[in-house]
Amino acid sequence: MSEDQGPSPSAVRASQEIRAVVGRLRRRIRAATGTGDISLTQATVLARLMGEEGLTTSDLAAAEGMRHQSMATTVAALAGLGLVDRRRDPGDGRRVLIALTPEGRRRAEEGRQARGEWLAAELQKKCTEEERQTVIAAMALLERLVHD
Repeated sequence: MSEDQGPSPSAVRASQEIRAVVGRLRRRIRAATGTGDISLTQATVLARLMGEEGLTTSDLAAAEGMRHQSMATTVAALAGLGLVDRRRDPGDGRRVLIALTPEGRRRAEEGRQARGEWLAAELQKKCTEEERQTVIAAMALLERLVHD
């Protein structure tokens, strides 16, 4: 297919369906965490810090698609709960890095486990073995989209 012709109708439909389902699935998975005394945004920040220690407030805001001021409020609330620490960057004293405290790490790990358990239980309950294998194959196809 020539690039001048644009995407096929099936590519457009697949794009629409993937975005809709992924968005709904993401919201359901987040809700399954049972975050208790923290907001979903705060739980998301904890989860992000699990994979990338030492991010700035600006880094976190950009990753979450939030304004810097909103993320600063989120980080302040997490610090107030003892879930994150703020530290000066040893390589650049002007930068302040956000890192999980041991309690923050524990809460993030619990959230990750709860999300995984919820999704596995839903796949077990609502899908046949053949359908689960289809999901696994579809994920391999979608993985190709995120790699250059």
